[in-house]
Amino acid sequence: MYPRIARLALVAGLLPTLARGQTPQRPRSDVHCAPDNGGITLPKGFCATVFADSLARPRHLTVAPNGDVFVALQSGGVIALRDGNGDGVADERSKFGDFHASEVALFDGYLYTENGSDILRFRLATGSLAPTGGAEEIVTGLPKGGHGAKTFTIARDGSLYVNVGSGTNSCQSSDRRPEVAGVDPCTELETRAGIWRFDARKLHQTQADGQHFARGIRNSVGITINSRDGELYVMQHGRDQLGGGGASWPKLYTDEQGAELPAEELLRVQSGNDFGWPYCYFDPQQKKKVLAPEYGGDGKQVGRCGAKNGNIGYFPAHWAPDALLFYTGSQFPPRYREGAFIAFHGSWNRAPLPQAGYNVVFQPMTNGRASGAYEIFADGFRGSANRRPTGLAQGPDGALYVTDDATGRIWKIVAER
Repeated sequence: MYPRIARLALVAGLLPTLARGQTPQRPRSDVHCAPDNGGITLPKGFCATVFADSLARPRHLTVAPNGDVFVALQSGGVIALRDGNGDGVADERSKFGDFHASEVALFDGYLYTENGSDILRFRLATGSLAPTGGAEEIVTGLPKGGHGAKTFTIARDGSLYVNVGSGTNSCQSSDRRPEVAGVDPCTELETRAGIWRFDARKLHQTQADGQHFARGIRNSVGITINSRDGELYVMQHGRDQLGGGGASWPKLYTDEQGAELPAEELLRVQSGNDFGWPYCYFDPQQKKKVLAPEYGGDGKQVGRCGAKNGNIGYFPAHWAPDALLFYTGSQFPPRYREGAFIAFHGSWNRAPLPQAGYNVVFQPMTNGRASGAYEIFADGFRGSANRRPTGLAQGPDGALYVTDDATGRIWKIVAER
């Protein structure tokens, strides 16, 4: 229906072309980092400013070629932030809209966002913090509820890839109830738990107009395109409640097993892929997909999962990956240009083990796969403020921006000279 992802496609808004009349962001030599990096810990050679604070639940964000930052607010609307003097702290704000949003992207002179059921766009004048008109509807009527955020990414060719998360935990006939079998076949898979591709330039599309690009992905809040290979990559939120608090299958899994299963997965997604939800989950100890208990699994049986597509990397259970970014800048040391940053929102269901995540990790990559162990890049978010990393964006100067949707802070992380 649409051309294959361009080999050198870029995430729209992450590294857009500099518009006529816009000027590049000031050099990082003007940035004045916070003495405590705004309450987070970073590797030696990096520091952070508090770019903005006390925002209303900031989720994903994108940075324009002139350094203006646009942020989706889960509490409602989009806020635009400008650092006029280049010191790493926003000194001008402009908010528009009252819809609950998790995603923003810049493409073709428009700012794209979503409200849980629709993908919208607003025309932006060059260098403007506010749109020049009202919202235009790109896609409407996507399924609501459940994993409701319609996160998306836009390729350079205008392909719009939308995450439509599942409405349930594991497609049981009665959701999250002990020892209830799964619906088989899972009818959710026809409209949810996958990726749909649309045309970012076309108005008034519905889900039926799009291509059902990939299926069997429970929820991929973190979704992006890697400019190195032009492929689509996502981070899947693994299922809950195998064991532990509110366990669905207490006879098969101990509480400790429930805390460690299943892994969060990094997926490279191509047209027609099926990654197995809800029939399968990935066990990091066994290093394989196994059949879910809702479909007759016992924690070891592979069954139909042997025919499903696999991951290219995995991470501890229930860390809740919310953003994925392939670094392409020149400010950070060269090794970072070979890998990905992932923002983990943190767990709610690792009892009786300690809750975990609440960090930004760096994952080295080689030839489109995770290569070696992940490294904690930014930590200390939870602390006394209980901050939760949510969104990631790269600035035109190569800085890394991180949002916290719990207390409303945004950090700008730079490499020290």
